[in-house]
Amino acid sequence: MTFSSPWSLLWLLAVPVLVALYVWHQQRRERFAERWASPGLLPNLVDRFPGRRRYIPVAILLAAIAALIVGVARPHATVSVKREEATVMLAIDTSRSMGATDINPSRLAAAVNSANRLVDIVPKKFRIGIVSFSTRAQLALAPTTDRTLVREALGTLHPTEGTAIGDAVLLSARLGLKQRAADGTTPPTTVLLISDGARDGGQTAPRVAAQRARQMQVPVFTVLVGTPNGVVHHQLPGGYTETIRVPPSPQTLQLIANTTGAQFFRAASDKQLREVYENLGSRLGHKRQSREISDLFAGGAAVLLLIGAGLSALWFRRVA
Repeated sequence: MTFSSPWSLLWLLAVPVLVALYVWHQQRRERFAERWASPGLLPNLVDRFPGRRRYIPVAILLAAIAALIVGVARPHATVSVKREEATVMLAIDTSRSMGATDINPSRLAAAVNSANRLVDIVPKKFRIGIVSFSTRAQLALAPTTDRTLVREALGTLHPTEGTAIGDAVLLSARLGLKQRAADGTTPPTTVLLISDGARDGGQTAPRVAAQRARQMQVPVFTVLVGTPNGVVHHQLPGGYTETIRVPPSPQTLQLIANTTGAQFFRAASDKQLREVYENLGSRLGHKRQSREISDLFAGGAAVLLLIGAGLSALWFRRVA
């Protein structure tokens, strides 16, 4: 928590002073009462003593004063608020290894199915674009708010050759930043990259692409799909079938996420993949923002004053 007027907090030093004055006043009252009444006669004059309960309204009053002083200092807290507009670029690996069936029904199909869930989660005003990458990165769908077009574009993806990860990161970041909000400003862009392995082809190295994305202030969240048991089958001439092991390789995706200030996720099942997408959907729909919360302290102080006054009136038939 930060304060716009931190020097106002010095008034909090008055709270312990008030406590000391209250204690001194109570002791003075007791000494004054002893002058006019015998201690042995007090039980006949007073039905019962309030005991510690008499301090509760005063303690609440002091807490209200402290809350008011903090409110005067104009505190700011970082809170989560909904984004109005943003662009989300889905960069989906369509290399041959994404056809592995270690994630049911396949790595690519599971990624697409879960992406449809993400489409449902992010706010309707968000633009969603799709970049597919194999030997090269290409635009599958320009950023749009039309969710029907997004789902149709996701349904057209199919495995081919190569894994141009660096090109996909750079293309996604650039396309996202070309969007304009209703007021003419550039809404924030986030890239979600789904892949199962390291770079295989492309013109831009992943490290270079990640550094450029960081310069453009575009975080790239990465999701690694697949298990160590993943295999693909390749048809050879003569009717033979080649079985190729395609275990996931996390190093490149971790590098991209760390460099751009985002986060790396693993998904070894379709359930885990859905959970990752739901997590990201919630994150993308909100942003962290510094907000003044003086009103909360002022409201809290008012509630405390009402509680203290109510208890004092209920217990002692006076509001003080």
